[in-house]
Amino acid sequence: MHQSTNTLLMIRPVSFRMNPQTTIDNAFQKGMGGMLPAAINAKAQQEFDALVDVLKKAGVEVIVIDDTEKPDTPDSIFPNNWVSFHENGDVALYPMRAENRRPERREDILDILEGKGFLIENVMDYTDAETDGYFLEGTGSVVLDRVNGKAYCCLSERSNEELFIEFCEDFDLHPVIFEAFHANNNKRKPIYHTNVMLCIGSKFAVIFADAIDDKKERKMVLDSLKDDGKEIIFITESQLDAFAGNMLEVLGSDDKKLVLMSAAAKESLTEDQINKLQKHAEILSSDLKTIEACGGGSVRCMIAEVFLPHTK
Repeated sequence: MHQSTNTLLMIRPVSFRMNPQTTIDNAFQKGMGGMLPAAINAKAQQEFDALVDVLKKAGVEVIVIDDTEKPDTPDSIFPNNWVSFHENGDVALYPMRAENRRPERREDILDILEGKGFLIENVMDYTDAETDGYFLEGTGSVVLDRVNGKAYCCLSERSNEELFIEFCEDFDLHPVIFEAFHANNNKRKPIYHTNVMLCIGSKFAVIFADAIDDKKERKMVLDSLKDDGKEIIFITESQLDAFAGNMLEVLGSDDKKLVLMSAAAKESLTEDQINKLQKHAEILSSDLKTIEACGGGSVRCMIAEVFLPHTK
């Protein structure tokens, strides 16, 4: 098993804007003041294209798929919430809380990947859970340590415990379950997705550990990471708000390890944190301020990693 991949799937937006259906529990969505939707989308497209350019220059294979104007999907730029692609040829499709996000799931994208020589053996479809009001939003909800066979999940309205355990059983993963909170309007509220407070690389983990209020749970999570030999890089709440938890390790030319983050995330890091990260991977960053402000997600959310095998 590999922790990171050289092949990424990304969806170029056509109607990106602040999604009112997701602001209910995503405190990271701030909006862009009086900016018109068309201007927001144009800016998001510029940021998207610049990130793709940065990735390709580093030798990452990026499969860019254009979103369609119909159905109207303001959050299509975040495909990691509806699909994940695995080394054994499995594809998982996930149930999402916001009704206007569900049409993001496109079968034609699976056909495109097969057309590019990727092997899809089996589709694990969890989307029926939506009818019962249970959700698990892909690698937003679930942070995978593929090499060590573990999956981490902070529970929220978008990350159901029973569904997460079912996913772990299906994919033969050990579940690490906890609750995580952050300050939101002077209250402690659940963090909506695990991948904004935890990133796991081959040899490191970036975590906002202070989010885990229960000391036993916090110790369990940190012990799990330490047991697997990860160097733990702790971030603060203000760094969490700058999306420093929303990083992703990928492979560039000659399988060189890269760690992706937004310009805001990189700017928030201390010299010591940067030095620790650079021991394990070269830092790649790109400005995503419109996407972060309106979408409430950053670079990791924009990427569906493709681990599928190639057809012989």
